[in-house]
Amino acid sequence: MSLPIPVTVLSGFLGAGKTTLLNRLLGAPHGERIAVVENEFGAVSIDSDLIAPSATTVIEMANGCICCSVRGELSTALVELLAKHDAGELTFDRLIIETTGLADPAPVVQTFFWEDALRERFVLDGVITLVDACHFDEQFGRERVAASQVAFADRLLITRADLVDAETVDALTVNLGKINARAPVIVAGSVEENWRDLFAIGGFSLDERGLQIRPVSRSKASLFNPLRRSWDDTITSLVLETAAPLDLAAISAFVENLIETHHLDLLRYKGILAIADESRKLIFQGVHRIAGYDYGREWGADEVPTSRIVLIGRQLPAESLREEFVAAQSKLQPMRLTMGA
Repeated sequence: MSLPIPVTVLSGFLGAGKTTLLNRLLGAPHGERIAVVENEFGAVSIDSDLIAPSATTVIEMANGCICCSVRGELSTALVELLAKHDAGELTFDRLIIETTGLADPAPVVQTFFWEDALRERFVLDGVITLVDACHFDEQFGRERVAASQVAFADRLLITRADLVDAETVDALTVNLGKINARAPVIVAGSVEENWRDLFAIGGFSLDERGLQIRPVSRSKASLFNPLRRSWDDTITSLVLETAAPLDLAAISAFVENLIETHHLDLLRYKGILAIADESRKLIFQGVHRIAGYDYGREWGADEVPTSRIVLIGRQLPAESLREEFVAAQSKLQPMRLTMGA
C-alpha cells in the first residue's frame, strides 16, 4: 500500500485570508498535486468560477490540483475522493482542507482519527491558523471560536501585518503565545519563499516536533512566541517539565487520568518523557480523548533526559496537575512548571 496522503488544515476567522493563502500555496513551486476540500457548503470559495454550488463537486485544474466543494459530511467527500484516486480518475499528493471562518477545527481533526478508512489512507500533517493583524483582538473578544482556532494550530500565520505598525505585530505575537505555546508564529510574507514552513509540519506525528517552546525573535519571515497567560484565561498553555526520571506505571496513570478527567477541556497536548531505566524517548500526543503513544529514538549522549508535556486547554487546574505530575517521578527532585507570565 502507498504511503498515507498528508493533510493540511487551513483555519482562521472570517476574512483572515485563507482563500488568498490557498491560491498562493497552489501556485508555489512545491511540485505537489494538491486536492483542496472546501469544508461546509456556503463558505467563500477558492474562486467562484472554480467551485460549483453542488454537493461534493470535484473540479480538476490545469496544473493537476483538484478542488472539491462539500455539502454535508466531510468524511463522505473524502471517501469519494479516495475512490476516484484509487480508480485512477484523480491524482493528488496532498490534501488541503479549508474550513469556514466560524468553524472550530476540532471536528475536522477528529474525522481523521475516528474514521478507519481515512485514518489508514491520510495522515494529518498540521493545522495552519491565519490571524488578521487588524481585527483579531476584536474577533477574540467577541467570538470564542477564534481562541479555539489558535489553540489547535501547529503554525500561526499573521496576515495583514503590513497594515499595522511593528509594535502591534509584536504585541499580537506575544498574545498568541499566551494561548498556544507550541506553534511558531509566522508573519505572512512571500509564500513562494515560506511555503516550506507550512508543509511537512508533522504536527500530529509521534516525534519531537511541536515540543520546543521558542523565545520571541524577529526576522524577515517569522516570529516565535513565548509562553504567557492568555487574555481571559479561558484557554491557556501549560508546560510540565522535569529532569527527574519518571516511573512508567505512574506517568501512564497520570496521562490516562488527565485524558479521562479533562478530555473535554484538552484541545491539543503532546509530551516527550524520560522513563527510568529506559534509553528511548516515550512520546505521546492527542486531541481531546484521542491519544497515541510510541517510543522514539534513544536519548543522545549529549542530551540531558528531560520530560516535557505541553497542554493546551480551557481552565486547566495547574496546581493539581503539577502535584500529580510530581508524584509520577521516580525520584522527587525540584521541577519547573511554566504557566503564563
